[in-house]
Amino acid sequence: MAAQSPWDISVEELKRLCDERADFVLIDVREPREYEICHLDGKLIPLASLAGHLDELDRRAHIVVHCRSGGRSANAVKAMRGAGFENVWNLNGGILAWIERIDPSLTKY
Repeated sequence: MAAQSPWDISVEELKRLCDERADFVLIDVREPREYEICHLDGKLIPLASLAGHLDELDRRAHIVVHCRSGGRSANAVKAMRGAGFENVWNLNGGILAWIERIDPSLTKY
């Protein structure tokens, strides 16, 4: 899959983090109606409201951001890195790649 940002991680890497119960925060920047269709249990912060929630997040935390296909989350990661978050990563391909390569039981939309 083509890179979507300089800070991409693959769905396989996210699965490894989950399996290892690594200390990280998963943020979903989709809209609530999308989250209702399927989700990865991440913290829902729609992209349009992300700027207003940055102070609620630990700038030193390991953060992975995802959306449907990776575009919105790439924009979110760029904004967060610009705001001082140094360990924030984009899920390349988003939840669609997760469904395709990790968990096809989730609803694809």
